Amino acid sequence: MQTDLPTRAFGRTGMDITRTGFGAWAIGGNMWGPQVDADSIAAIRHAVEAGINWIDTAAVYGNGHSEEVIRAALEPYGTDDRPYVFTKGGIIRDSEGKNPQRIAANIRAQCEESLRRLGVEQLDLYQLHWPADDVSLEESWGAMLKLKEDGLAAHVGLSNHWVEQLSEAEQIGHVETLQPPFSAIKRTAGNTVLPWCEMRQTGVICYSPMQAGLLTGAFTAERAAALDENDWRRENPDFQGDALAANLALAEALKPIAEKHGVSQGAIALGWCMAWPGLSGTIVGARSPEQVDGWLPAASMRLDAGDMEAIAVAIEETGAGEGPPRPA
Repeated sequence: MQTDLPTRAFGRTGMDITRTGFGAWAIGGNMWGPQVDADSIAAIRHAVEAGINWIDTAAVYGNGHSEEVIRAALEPYGTDDRPYVFTKGGIIRDSEGKNPQRIAANIRAQCEESLRRLGVEQLDLYQLHWPADDVSLEESWGAMLKLKEDGLAAHVGLSNHWVEQLSEAEQIGHVETLQPPFSAIKRTAGNTVLPWCEMRQTGVICYSPMQAGLLTGAFTAERAAALDENDWRRENPDFQGDALAANLALAEALKPIAEKHGVSQGAIALGWCMAWPGLSGTIVGARSPEQVDGWLPAASMRLDAGDMEAIAVAIEETGAGEGPPRPA
């Protein structure tokens, strides 16, 4: 689709993607509490109409429900004016959405199921969600490359793989894209996989750039205590005790920078990610058009050196998270 928003080359794929993309984990329903499909569809269409030109999802999000919601949301759009759709396979859960298993031996069947749910003949990008437990990386990545060769996916990539695994996979066939976790709280990718990918022209889209809501400026300790019992964040250490306090202090430190740019603290968190060399785009979730509007300015906003240094100092002073506080 055509967009007036700034774009970046997505590695060597030939796709130019907007700096932010629509993340569709939460709209799947499981692990995030109840969702309203009509609101999710409205959020997706709002993002697309605003110029966001890619959506990232996975088969495991709601056991396929996220993919089905995306199909419904994109019904009004033709092939040439719909956004790119990226999905992932390699994780299987039971019927209740629990007990995840990293299974890749049947990755072709999983890919075909995603094609059916999304209602497309070819995926723009298919990613292996996590390293598989049932087969070797040689076998799983080889199977992914075969999906591209056979035309089921235009491009293939990896997710949650690190430098040693990436290097092994690259010897079998080029790793076109990578999806790692990356935020001002979870910064490990900054001096590991990002430099590796930049050197090899591997496109990178990071997930949780606002750390599941912690860096939005709207999250509080009270909200953490009141999370739905089905919400995965209830058991996550980042949402508990001293770590939660440090993370919220970092979010508060983003406030003056947000006021300077006239945007939300969440948009500043996204801008921080996009300032790192090697990053192509950030995956950002939304469950309503209003949530999209909260982060949409990050699609065109850029932080300056002073902003980045102020955030680095805040990271060091609060002790939030782990990894390098600033690009090398």
